Amino acid sequence: MLTRKQHELLIFIHERLRETGVPPSFDEMKDALDLKSKSGIHRLITALEERGFIRRLPNRARALEIIRLPDAMSPVGRRRFEPNVIEGSLGKRPASADAEPAADSGTSVAVPMMGRIAAGTPISAIQHHSHTVPVPVDLLTKGEHYALEVKGDSMIEAGILDGDTVVIRRTDSADNGDIVVALVDDEEATLKRLRRKGGSVALEAANPAYETRIFGPDRVKVQGRLVALLRRY
Repeated sequence: MLTRKQHELLIFIHERLRETGVPPSFDEMKDALDLKSKSGIHRLITALEERGFIRRLPNRARALEIIRLPDAMSPVGRRRFEPNVIEGSLGKRPASADAEPAADSGTSVAVPMMGRIAAGTPISAIQHHSHTVPVPVDLLTKGEHYALEVKGDSMIEAGILDGDTVVIRRTDSADNGDIVVALVDDEEATLKRLRRKGGSVALEAANPAYETRIFGPDRVKVQGRLVALLRRY
């Protein structure tokens, strides 16, 4: 249920508490995770607190308490998000990206649910493959697919609502105007419309309440392109 950075920070705090009894400072956390600023640590701490892994003790500086640890305690290396997508009802990946999706009973494909994606302010969102969702085969294109639950309202004018499930084709490229899963600074994932102009990349909301965010090309990586949307009433 944790992103790679969240997992790394939780283990670092746990080991420091076990060794010294004192939580690390934000500067020490920033250096340990190779982050450029302490704002990234603030976001990670908040995410760990929201997920019930740590607790900040009131009226005490640097007071952090580990409430629980993830099931897998082995340290993990740092790398960008690459969903381990399993396609087809038999749980086998196709031999190539051009293979046709395997159908379940001829009408649907079991697509892995990879967690939540922010349609609003970017959050460390993408988790791990938890279960699968049946997707009508007619909605899928060639290649690998994964599903994400939408959190937020920044894409409502594109017909994407809070709580919807989006189906994403894994790709690292997209055309101008495509709605994509974008990874910002190898840390935050968001669902936005992609625009490129000159040497800049814009992540554009479909809600006038949200500003378009502009980044340098090296700060944004495309992780997939929207191909379908599922909604329960």
